[in-house]
Amino acid sequence: MQSDPDSAAIASAEQFAGAVQVEAASARSRQAASCDWALIPIVMASGFAGLGYEIVWTRQLSLALGTEMMAVLGAIAGFFGGLALGAFALDAVIRRSRSPWRVYAILESIIAAWGLVNVWLLPWAGRALLPLLGTEPSPALLWAGSFALPTLVLLPATTAMGGTLAALERMTREARGEARVAAGVYGANTAGALAGTLASTFLLIPALGFSGTLVCLAGVNMFCALSALAVGAASGKARAAEVARPKPVRELRLTITLFVTGLLGIAFEVLVVRLAAQVMQDTVYTFAGLLAAYLLGTAAGGLLWQRAGLHAQEGSLRGLLAGTAFACVMTASFAPYVGRLVETASAAGVLGELAVAIALFLAPSTAMGALFGLLAQQVRDQRGSVGWAVGVNSLGASIAPLVAAQFLIPTFGTWKPLLLVALGYLLLLPPGWPAWAWTAAPAIFALLLWAHPAPPLTKVPSGGALLAVHEGPMVTASVVDDAAGVRYLEVNGHFRMGGTSSVRSDYRQAMLPLLLHQAPHQALFLGIGTGATVAGGSQMPGVRVLGVELSQEVVDLLPWFAGPAAAPASRVTVADARRFIAADTGRYDVIVADLFHPALDGSGALYTVEHFEAVKRRLAPGGVFCQWLPLYQLDLPSLRAIIRGFLDIYPDGSAWLNHYSVRTPMLALVGARDGGYFDADALAARLRDPAVAQVARPLGFEAPIDLLGQYLGGPRALSAFAGEGPRNTDDYPFVTFDARRNVHALTAPPWSLLLAVTRSMQADAAELLAVGPERESLSRRLSSYWRARDRFLEAGASLPGDPRGTALIEAAAPGLIEALRLSSEFDPAYGPLMGMARSLMSSDRAAAARLLRQIDRAAPSRSEARELLLREFGLRME
Repeated sequence: MQSDPDSAAIASAEQFAGAVQVEAASARSRQAASCDWALIPIVMASGFAGLGYEIVWTRQLSLALGTEMMAVLGAIAGFFGGLALGAFALDAVIRRSRSPWRVYAILESIIAAWGLVNVWLLPWAGRALLPLLGTEPSPALLWAGSFALPTLVLLPATTAMGGTLAALERMTREARGEARVAAGVYGANTAGALAGTLASTFLLIPALGFSGTLVCLAGVNMFCALSALAVGAASGKARAAEVARPKPVRELRLTITLFVTGLLGIAFEVLVVRLAAQVMQDTVYTFAGLLAAYLLGTAAGGLLWQRAGLHAQEGSLRGLLAGTAFACVMTASFAPYVGRLVETASAAGVLGELAVAIALFLAPSTAMGALFGLLAQQVRDQRGSVGWAVGVNSLGASIAPLVAAQFLIPTFGTWKPLLLVALGYLLLLPPGWPAWAWTAAPAIFALLLWAHPAPPLTKVPSGGALLAVHEGPMVTASVVDDAAGVRYLEVNGHFRMGGTSSVRSDYRQAMLPLLLHQAPHQALFLGIGTGATVAGGSQMPGVRVLGVELSQEVVDLLPWFAGPAAAPASRVTVADARRFIAADTGRYDVIVADLFHPALDGSGALYTVEHFEAVKRRLAPGGVFCQWLPLYQLDLPSLRAIIRGFLDIYPDGSAWLNHYSVRTPMLALVGARDGGYFDADALAARLRDPAVAQVARPLGFEAPIDLLGQYLGGPRALSAFAGEGPRNTDDYPFVTFDARRNVHALTAPPWSLLLAVTRSMQADAAELLAVGPERESLSRRLSSYWRARDRFLEAGASLPGDPRGTALIEAAAPGLIEALRLSSEFDPAYGPLMGMARSLMSSDRAAAARLLRQIDRAAPSRSEARELLLREFGLRME
């Protein structure tokens, strides 16, 4: 039977049409898949730029507002507040837009443009705000100003950032044709934020500075914008697949849960970072590692939930809340052993700290990431967009640092609040009998831990004692006694801020700049530690002293170190030193900046060109600025960068030593507001004043040569030593990001950098002394004294191990004798040698006599050794 030609044609046409439809569907599928994959780098790059901006802006804000906790809290609240505002304001726009690709491109373009504007706007606005805040703002005013500045200045960018996640979620949903992508988009975006944290901290800012990094991040934003337009133009009109909506959580409960989880998550981050600062190095890289670990877990949680939670039921929320609580309790239980783990991982440097950070954060933040993914998807199912979820969660995050720093830590310390955060998650469990089952394990575990005392994180030496601890939002300050009865102040468990053994050195730190000024009346000390430097300065007749200290906890512990020498002529202000100097309107004859640990996060900003310039504006006519540098905590590149910047502001600057110890060498950079030469005659007259002599002589300043002998070099010597290279500036914070090398300097021999300085820098009396009748004679004496000093330091550095008694005399005496031959006026060698001879007389009189003869031959112009030989041994020197 023959087939009907028309029927065959119809069948053929239908087959062809079907094939065309299949091919079209296949093409749409391939196009959707292509768009899906193309979105991944956009989503990640958006997070990369967002976290990069947050890091740069937060650090720029701290330069203007200060590093007190209220300033930090205000800045964080302002940043999250802008995100929340943008999420709320743009939610409906993104949900109703016919082209989310175009909306997203506009948002990224706004962020890029405002990022470039803030290269100059943010520093300018910070300077403009300082006069309104003043030197001693109340906590409320400081918080309000710190909140207002980022809120207003960053508002266009942060508002646009608040809408990007909602736009990315809708773009991904339409590209993939799936309804549930919120957790995956959030996870991928956070993974990009993780990369942005590491790249900004370890690569971009150290290489490009803040301005260059902002330009680079703006380029990332433009990549996102242009790529979104290109992908959007190439995409079809894929529609989101219809997915059965789960039983919805009531709107109010969902909103409360989002708000509280935002608060708890960031509060947990603040608490763990604060806890870790007591055992880790507390550098800029420490914070970056902790933040990266937090983001790693959050990203992993979002991505894992995207794969596992597509068919989530009501019980999923209970499980995630209970799991997050249990993970927080586990971190709390792990806290007492963090110090031991840090010691084990310290050999790996930054990678070791990152491993510890992951151990602290990974489990809790993974649970938090999955939890937000679930909540965001529930909001999307009910409202059609995740913007509301981002806004509510960001609002909670904005107040979290304030709650943690101003309530939880002062009330409960840094450890027990971790258990309260876990309890907070349990209280969010939906009511019903299943909640009791989910609550039981973490609640019981938390109660057992609560019953135990908080783990002590301050190290107490064997045979020593912990005398006092003050725990605050920023630092934990402790007073510790060692086995020898030496009392010292310790901040965050491992930064020693002076003690009873260094009082004489601290007094000399105050006395040197006060004696270099001809007639000081007003002195300002930036950083006070145990208060010994301020107390030493207060003893100078006619000088009124003001001290500025960042941490209230340190000030509260001053009574543990106040001795009878502390004078009432000084007062202490709790404030950020940079902000105080920039906002102050007073004038000071002498400004002394204490030893700031260069590796400690935030300290590098106290060595910048801009800060040195601000200090110069606070100097009265003839004023002197002295910046002390801890050579035993610095590396050579940082020292050179600081010196270059100092000479930019004080072109007649000079370098001085505090003492001749090779164990804790200190270098002073001294700059005068008006330049000029030093008047040795005026110094001699002051040292003859009985009131001044009473204070100066016990510190070893009896004659001008005792002070001038500490001179290392003037501007020519400093410039030659520093050479060409970067300055440490606000925009290019070289010292802050040189923290890894400065940390390594702590394990090097403490005299390494000191000897590098003395061997490279040649002192020239012509740069120091004014022209006068005694200049040539004093120059010759000083030249001999400086050579003796340098030989003395070399001898001290070459001592093997830590010899005591006779072994010390045998090892040290030859070098001291050689130094004495170079200058008989060099008391730091003559005095110890005479002490050695006296100690030998009780055990080996023959050796004592030999040493006294050597001393007399090396310094025949001095009679002490000769007289002792005659009195004790009846020997006369020929």
